[in-house]
Formats: sequence, C-alpha cells, structure tokens
Amino acid sequence: AKTLVLNLLTLRFANRELGHLFHQFHIANVRITFKESIGVHGRAGYFDGYGIIRDIMQNHLMQVLTLVAMEAPASLEAEDVRDEKVKVLKQIRAIDPRDCVTGQYDGYQDDPAIQEINMKKGHKSRCPTFAVAVLYLDNERWSGVPFIMKAGKGLEAQHTIVRLQFKKAPPNSLFGEQPQNELVIRIQPNEAIYYKILAKMPGLSQRAKDVEQTVLDLDLKKRFELRRTPE
Repeated sequence: AKTLVLNLLTLRFANRELGHLFHQFHIANVRITFKESIGVHGRAGYFDGYGIIRDIMQNHLMQVLTLVAMEAPASLEAEDVRDEKVKVLKQIRAIDPRDCVTGQYDGYQDDPAIQEINMKKGHKSRCPTFAVAVLYLDNERWSGVPFIMKAGKGLEAQHTIVRLQFKKAPPNSLFGEQPQNELVIRIQPNEAIYYKILAKMPGLSQRAKDVEQTVLDLDLKKRFELRRTPE
C-alpha cells in the first residue's frame, strides 16, 4: 500500500479540525484519479481480459474511496478498519449508466498481442483502457456528494490523486467571487498533501485583486527524508 493511502486514516481521524470537513456540509465533490502515460505493453494479454475497471477501479481506487468516506473505526486493527470499509461499500448506490464513460487510447489496436487476440475473437477488442464513473453514497455524511472515479492508461500524465473540492463560498463584499478551495492528496508520484487556499500576494496594498490561490503543502519525502516509505 502507498504511504498516503495508509495515511488517510491519520489525516482524517487524528486531525479533528480536518476530519469534520469530510462531510456533505463542506464538500462539493470528491475526485479519485489514476492516470498512466504508458499503455498496456507487456500486459496486453492479461489486461484485455479485464480492462481498466476491473484492473484498477474496482479494487485499488475503491479501496481509496472507502478510506476517504468511512466512519471512524473502533480501533486501527485490520478487522475494525475492514468492517467500516465494508459498510461504505454497501452504501454505494447502483451506478447509473448515464454517469459512466469508457474509452480506448489511440494505438491500443496496434499492439501485436491485441491484434492476435482480435484475430482469435474475430472482431476488434472493445476493452476499455479509460473509464469515468460517478458514484453516490446513501448515508448521512455523504448524501448528494458525487465521488468521481477516473482511471486510464495511455494518458497525458502519470499520477494518482484524491481531490476533495470544497463547496463554493458565496461572494462577499470584501473579496467578491473566489475559486473553490481544495484538499489534495497525491498518492503517487512523490506522496504529498496540499491544501489549496486563498492568500494575499506580497505587498502593502490590500485589495481583492491581490488575492490568489496558493497551496499549503506537505511533501512526505522531504519531511521524512531519512525514512523509507513503502511502495
């Protein structure tokens, strides 16, 4: 397990001022994103039988979702954590097909292993290498909050990120309309936690236009550079 996946419980339940923000009162949406720039080279035979949903979303990303959404366990023992995660899984509403999108990256059909599979099947592979699904939980904490799960290979970037976007604050007389704040948990590469907030740019003037979005960030490798982190 990645360090920050394990750290999610600490982030939520050891920091009470942050933990109470994980709630429908404060969160507009939760985005759990896995992107790989590489394709399926070397794994085409296996991958084509499973696709991105079974390979990544229904296990790895679903584990992350349960840690973001679960209630506090009775203890940090594996059995107690598991019990709370199972409760979350049972609360996931049946997914509306209209809330799903699948796709396949350009060049997938050109892989020799895929071409061989296509010949055996007699048609081109319809295996998804990209998928987006919007999930909802039927519980009090997360009622109405969309969990947007996205995974894909052959994309423009390579990272795994959890992004909690806070509800947009109404405009006020001091600063007008401002962008939404975000709590971002980067699982890979370079595990980090950062909080997108509004701050005043350096200078003596105090005007709304001097405010811009910046980040408070914790880079785990820099902060704990002498400690090995599990992959």
